[in-house]
Amino acid sequence: MTLRRTVIVVALANLIYFAIELHFGRIYNSVALIGDSVDFLEDASVNILIFLAIGWSLAKRQRVSYLLALLLLIPGIAFLWNSIRQLADPEIPNGAGMGWIGLGALLVNVTCALLIARHKSDEGGLVVAAYYSARNDAIANILIIIAAIITIRTTSVWPDLIIGIVIFALNSTAAKEIISAARKEGKDHRA
Repeated sequence: MTLRRTVIVVALANLIYFAIELHFGRIYNSVALIGDSVDFLEDASVNILIFLAIGWSLAKRQRVSYLLALLLLIPGIAFLWNSIRQLADPEIPNGAGMGWIGLGALLVNVTCALLIARHKSDEGGLVVAAYYSARNDAIANILIIIAAIITIRTTSVWPDLIIGIVIFALNSTAAKEIISAARKEGKDHRA
């Protein structure tokens, strides 16, 4: 599958699961699911930008890579907003529902990461951005499933909130990695 086709397939999968996870995150009162749903929207945006930027000059790709690094922080903002709401008026999330939606998200993200991994060396920082984003989301989904199991056993809001913090930290790390990849691509091109 070509890079262009891969990123469109990945973008569509992410848009669909964004809607699913946001819907059920609200139904199940899960901060982690809502934060992760924004990750799916961000991943769809990243892949659409990659589709549009294929064939652009190195300078344009680097600028888009920096923009994508900033986009990775959006789920953190969503998490902060939802966690403040959850702390102000705590509602125990539906652990079983969180677990099932987290498992579906894991399947989508692992599939997307595997598809993108084939093209990791294409278009420099852009594809690296999509790969790290899908990889980090798969890790976050495993943590959501663990939080769901703990929530079922403890009926507490804390596992959900803690996983949201971890998702934010993963996105912060990925942003640094994308900036580093864009800078390395520029150095390699000049050498």
